[in-house]
Amino acid sequence: MNAQKLSRRLETVAKFVPTGAIVADIGSDHAYLPCYLIHKGIASYVVAGEVVKGPFESAVGQVQKEGLSEKVKVRLANGLAAVEKEDHVDTVTIAGMGGPLIVSILEKHPEKLQGITRLILQPNIHAKVIREWALAHNWAILDEEILEEDDKIYEILVLQRSHMELTELEILVGPKLMQRKSATFIKKWTREKENWQRVLQSIEGADQTPEIDEKRAELETLIHLVEGVL
Repeated sequence: MNAQKLSRRLETVAKFVPTGAIVADIGSDHAYLPCYLIHKGIASYVVAGEVVKGPFESAVGQVQKEGLSEKVKVRLANGLAAVEKEDHVDTVTIAGMGGPLIVSILEKHPEKLQGITRLILQPNIHAKVIREWALAHNWAILDEEILEEDDKIYEILVLQRSHMELTELEILVGPKLMQRKSATFIKKWTREKENWQRVLQSIEGADQTPEIDEKRAELETLIHLVEGVL
């Protein structure tokens, strides 16, 4: 992977960036995505935010190597603190982290989301918490995608400002993904269901405690929900 050829995961993130967008890529690592967005004529300007000094320096070096210092600004900052009002950012990408960490980044500097019209989020795990956050903060799911790369399954959520309502099942598996029911979607949730069934089986012989009863009820609910969509 490099600034000209992204992984399939990041390429999918890139395809949801509107043409001409001003982007903030948070947790940019080597700044491959920002450089790609400029090279392909997708974004007009990108802020690449990185909180760790080593990856920040790698990103700076990558941008200089690509000759894009005028179009990609790399900043050492924690999450959305990398975004400044003068940037006029309208699109935020956050990829390659867990869902709870992505949500914590969005919640830490809510004022930085003013003027943002699109969020493109790629959690490695726990996409559900992002949907819950979106529901609570008046963001709606514009699109979703699920893909498999290097034996890992990833979900990508594209959010825009709007009201939405989701069922418990839609929060868990994703309303757009549920409609399409791709082979990767079926594979992910079949695997999850089997894991829950194994855990349920393992606690069947356990002593009856409020905690065990609560866990059993939770697993049975999850299994029942997912069975309804497989």
